[in-house]
Amino acid sequence: MFQNAPAGRPQASAIPREVVSFSSKYAPGTILISTSERRLYFVMPDGQAIRYGVGVGRPGFEWSGTKIVSQKREWPDWTPPAQMLKRRPDLPRHMKGGLDNPLGARAMYLGSSLYRIHGSNEPNTIGQAVSSGCIRMTNEDVTDLFERVRVGTRVVVIR
Repeated sequence: MFQNAPAGRPQASAIPREVVSFSSKYAPGTILISTSERRLYFVMPDGQAIRYGVGVGRPGFEWSGTKIVSQKREWPDWTPPAQMLKRRPDLPRHMKGGLDNPLGARAMYLGSSLYRIHGSNEPNTIGQAVSSGCIRMTNEDVTDLFERVRVGTRVVVIR
């Protein structure tokens, strides 16, 4: 299922990934995220895009703008930021990568921000607005996108 995946539970995909017609001003290779649609589009040539379902920031944690993919990590470790620990002191201070890690199978870091496009250990949250601003995907979908994206890829987030 995943390259280098630890053994464990299968992932559900509530919102199927699909190739769709897509006319836009964005160059092929761009990632466009529509938080209102809760969809991520990976722009391809010839007026097409791959559309993925995503989870987005909950009320008060929405954002928009343009970033670039600054890093990519497989089965990333997670260290909750100070702001998150203040809201949720019960969280671990550090967590090794793996199936129980909230960042899931892959993470693409967005510029120098705290935001990422990442997998999830809660696939039932895809399509919902529940994160602290990160863009969540199923582990299967984030692995697919990770293979298509390079460091330096432009990411445009619109509401």
